[in-house]
This record gives sequence, structure tokens and C-alpha cells, in this order.
Amino acid sequence: MRDRFHDGAARVRVTDVARRAGCAAATVSRVLNTPDMVSPDKRAKIEAAMRELGYVRNHAARALRSQRSNMVGVLIPTLDYALYASLVGAATARLSEAGLTTLIATFGYDLEAEFREARLLVERGAEALILIGDRHHEDLYRLLRQFDTPFVNTYVLDPASPRPSVGFDNAAAGASLARHLIHLGHRNICVISGLTTDNDRTTQRLEGIRAEMQRHGLPLDTDHIIERRYSIGNGREACAALLDRLSPRPTAIICGNDVLALGAMGECRARGLAIPADISLVGFDNLELSEHCSPPLTTLNVPAGEMGTRAAGYLLDRLAGRQPSDHIPVGVELILRDSTAPPPTVS
Repeated sequence: MRDRFHDGAARVRVTDVARRAGCAAATVSRVLNTPDMVSPDKRAKIEAAMRELGYVRNHAARALRSQRSNMVGVLIPTLDYALYASLVGAATARLSEAGLTTLIATFGYDLEAEFREARLLVERGAEALILIGDRHHEDLYRLLRQFDTPFVNTYVLDPASPRPSVGFDNAAAGASLARHLIHLGHRNICVISGLTTDNDRTTQRLEGIRAEMQRHGLPLDTDHIIERRYSIGNGREACAALLDRLSPRPTAIICGNDVLALGAMGECRARGLAIPADISLVGFDNLELSEHCSPPLTTLNVPAGEMGTRAAGYLLDRLAGRQPSDHIPVGVELILRDSTAPPPTVS
């Protein structure tokens, strides 16, 4: 059977590209392997010659020669959430600049499934992995040690951990939302959280909210907390459950992300509750929709793109034999909009 990539394309060699671009073959090789070392003008000319000649790189042969696959795996819980897509997009762009390909896998918040996907990525040649969170199956960490595979955890930051991370303190982020509402005068606060099982980020955010409320002498009882998967429908259903079972009704609800908050907003409107005059809502992540809903949502900005770029940079340093800092913080910021105000009983 003819190899549709290499049967014809093998006739177009690096030397052919160099001749068409009017440069040395070594310069073409640098564009292929270390493009940052070639000036933009010369790189553009060589890339144009490749397109004109139909040059296709034989990655399999290159991998055999160099013992490098030039592939990095990214494992995310789902592709359905915009911030994970932003992280993957930014990481892919940074890796592509360095001549590396990104392999993407999802695991549906199931740590067993994540381990299986990680093993497949490593078996298929992934030289390094970008992971979400610090809580992973012990077999996954054992696999990475066995094959000496560089990795970095994102969305978390723990300078005391032996595992590298690019992210932020989730407990402190959760506490900042509770603090904002408490400073406005709220005392009856509920939480619609994401699922905490196998998810250290949501667990830590909930812990941060609880700790901040306790610091002000406010309990966070279990009947004031509902966990749901991230969806608008689940946010609305959870908000309805809280409003139905609690009397007096809460004056503020902290939502585990902006999608849950949008659902809660819809339920409040359906019941004739004005936001924020009757009830305040806060989200988490600062998705684009949070700025354009009515009223605009107070939320916490999470720079997912920056995390992706810096995680990719960390792995590029590791693959090049450098020793970057193992813990890289990114800043999160409370974005004050129109969905929060003092409770009705506070003038």
C-alpha cells in the first residue's frame, strides 16, 4: 500500500526546500526544530517554500533519530467548559511556537479514567503532561515517575508540595468571595458548589468559604450547601432547592462557577426576586457571559490563558534540561459588578 504522506512527499527533501527558499539546509532544519532561532522574515520565506513544494515532515523517522516525539499531552476534565478550552488553546499556541504538537484527552472528572488516558498519552509518545489540579490517581503519579515524564499541575498552587504547579490558592479565592458578601452585611449565605468528589479545586474553594465565614462567627450549615455538576439547569435547580427549604431565605448565594450562577439568576427572576435588591449572587471564573447577563455578574477572574501559556513554558524549560521554578503563581481578581449589594435589612 502506498504511504500517502511519504511516498510522494519523500521526494521533497529539506535540501529542496532550502534551494527554493535560497538558504542553507541547516536554516530549514532550524525552522523545523527551533523556529524561535530564525528571524520572522526568513522563517516565513521557508514556510512558504514548504507549502509550494508540498513538503511533509516525516515525524516517525525524526522520532527514531532523535528519541524525541515532540508531543505534549494535556488532560482536562471536559471540553464543554470555556476556561479549559482557553487553557488548552494558550498552551497549544506556546508549544506550537516551539515546534511541539499537543495531544488532548478528557476524563469527565473521573480519576480512574484520567489515569487510563494519561497512560495512553505516554504510550503514544507524549514527552510531558499538563494536568488539572493536584489530586490524581496514585497510579498516574507512579506512571510519571516510572517513565521520568515531566508534568505540571494547573489551577492549583501549593509551594509546600513536591509536585510542580501553575495556578492560585483556591481556598483563598473562595474566601475572597465570602469576605466580599460579609463586608456588604450578609449573614445568611448559601453555596451552590461544583462536585467535590475527586476535585481538589472545588473542595478547597468550599473550605475557604467556610473558614472565612467562621472567622466572622458565621456558620455554613450543610443545608446551606448544594453540590451540582456545572450546568445552567443544575444551577437553577439547586437555587430552587435552597429557596424552597430555607426560611428565612438566604440573602446571598456563592456559586461554584458562572454557569451555575446564570442558572441561579434565572430561578431568582422566575420567583420575582430582584438581583441584587432581594438577593445577591456571585460566580467564579469570569466567563464572557458574566459581563453581559442581566445584571452583570460579580465574579472572580481566573486567567486560564495565562495558566496555559506558563504551564507550557514550564514544560519547555524542563524538556530543554533547565530547572524552572516549580511553583508559578497567577493572579485571580474579584470583579465587582451589579449582582451584589447589601442585604435588604441593611441600609
